[in-house]
Amino acid sequence: MEEGSYSAKDIQVLKDLTAVRKRPAMYIGDTGTRGLHHLVNEVLDNSVDEAIIGFCTAIDVIIHTDNSVTVSDNGRGIPVDIHKEYNLPAVEVVMTKLHAGGKFDDKVYKVAGGLHGVGISVVNALSEWLEVEVCRNGQSYSQRYERGKPVCELKAVSCSEENNGACGTKVRFKPDSRIFGSYEIDANILTIRLRELAFLNKGLSISLEDERTGEGKTFRYEGGIASFLEYINRDKRVLHGHILFEDDKDDVKVEIGIQYNDSYSENIFTFVNNVKTIEGGKHLSGFKAALTRALNEYGRANNLLKKMSLDGDDVREGLTAVISLQLKDPQFEGQTKTKLGNSEVKGIVESIVREHLWDFLEEHPTDATAIIKKAVDAARAREAARHAREIVRKKDFITDSLPGKLADCSERDPAKKEIYIVEGDSAGGSAKQARDKNFQAILPIRGKILNVEKARLDKILKSTEIRALVTALGAGIGEDFDVEKTRYHRVILMSDADIDGAHIRTLLLTFFYRYMQELVSMNHVYIAMPPLYMVKKGKEVRYAFTDDEYARILEELNVKDGDAGVKIQRYKGLGEMNPEQLWETTMNPLTRCIKRVNLADAAEADWLFTVLMGEEVEPRRKFIHDHAKEVMNLDV
Repeated sequence: MEEGSYSAKDIQVLKDLTAVRKRPAMYIGDTGTRGLHHLVNEVLDNSVDEAIIGFCTAIDVIIHTDNSVTVSDNGRGIPVDIHKEYNLPAVEVVMTKLHAGGKFDDKVYKVAGGLHGVGISVVNALSEWLEVEVCRNGQSYSQRYERGKPVCELKAVSCSEENNGACGTKVRFKPDSRIFGSYEIDANILTIRLRELAFLNKGLSISLEDERTGEGKTFRYEGGIASFLEYINRDKRVLHGHILFEDDKDDVKVEIGIQYNDSYSENIFTFVNNVKTIEGGKHLSGFKAALTRALNEYGRANNLLKKMSLDGDDVREGLTAVISLQLKDPQFEGQTKTKLGNSEVKGIVESIVREHLWDFLEEHPTDATAIIKKAVDAARAREAARHAREIVRKKDFITDSLPGKLADCSERDPAKKEIYIVEGDSAGGSAKQARDKNFQAILPIRGKILNVEKARLDKILKSTEIRALVTALGAGIGEDFDVEKTRYHRVILMSDADIDGAHIRTLLLTFFYRYMQELVSMNHVYIAMPPLYMVKKGKEVRYAFTDDEYARILEELNVKDGDAGVKIQRYKGLGEMNPEQLWETTMNPLTRCIKRVNLADAAEADWLFTVLMGEEVEPRRKFIHDHAKEVMNLDV
């Protein structure tokens, strides 16, 4: 063929599920751990959709030892009668054809999370094998597929006695290693999703069994969203009881729970048809607008606001809210469904929230006063913070505040740059000598930074170390933070491998989570792992990062501490390493060990920071007592 020619013969038509295997990320977002668990969510969606319309009361999930997953429910079962257009059993059509399902109109499902019609077929396409078993009308039907293609016809046998003629669907699939490599199903990630689904579907029982560990748990919450609020706010001091309301308007069902606590952070969780909309959308916009307007109107009407207005940040300080919508035709952005785009929803939610929230405030004046007072205190602190923030925004702030501190790099592309945040001048000096000046920057900080869990932004911005950190990263703070402006795409926390170093890391992580959360959620934050020991025998040098690894190295080299010709060094701090050692063990991208900080469960992260860094002592004491046996390296 002539080079550069392009004709009809070059046009490929990928039939059935071939397109999914060719471009899997188009359907599940990526082929990493997120995409892997998205497969489980797609199967779960079908079972939960049966629960929404009242045909399913229990869902069971099993992680098997071979990394396969089973999802079973007691719903109606996928139809098995012949589909006239394809002359195939309906279950086979659902499993092998894109955009095949019962959710494109509202005859069967009024609302549903799995609305794209590609869910279960995509799971089938991206699985090494998938087995489906359907019980309907006293019969059990089963079929097996391999990489999306059926390897046998649909088989029918009588249901077992233990099944007692009940209906339901069981799907077991093994993600294809050709697509997902060596990624394994993470029980913790599934736990987060199953717990949320149980909260959102009052009375639905969802169990998880992990055959790899023998562990199992069941989630069932009769309180629904009220139970969700209790879970999020455990170990926090709440200002009032739950504010709960449900309403329907223009075929949109809205269920919302609100509760304030005495913290300085907000936690709002939004869902549409049980799908977690992590990027929010129109329902979140409507809620925020209504909350701000209702509290301002109530405050002015009851003389609680004196010549001042509350803004959105003021009324959301200390807020915990769960927003759950059910609607017929949600318009999600992309297959991974992270943002709701239906423009009409904003006005509907805004109207419902204003009406019901006003009623609550009128009927509970003591709680209303506590909420308004909390927002007024936040407004006063915001005004003080505005003055402090103006300093941070100045273009020449970096030259004014960081002389001799920030050792920047020559690279201009943020994606290729990284910054090490190091405690102390000694470690900072060693890191500056060890680094590659082309792409590695060093920012030494002095001692332990302010615990931001116990302070408002106005006090935080008075901290010299935090201001230096904010300015070095160049992306703002709090409401002004813009992750796109971050000057470094790797922010690496490098502290000593002792209890003080751990405390410094925790303080920094608390700051990032509370005031630069996107930096964490978009995987820009890392923790450096410096070694604990160096063992040198002759010309061979080995580094150990744990006590167990140290013992193993001594055994492999057949040496012990004190042997002639053997040098063993225990690093109590980064400053004890010379620049060459620090580069080789902790800073060289080819040989270093760093851990990326992931944000898998925002509710759990919020609780953990509250317990570890908050005002209350008793929850922290209980946490230490419960987890003391898990400590691997104790510095005493």
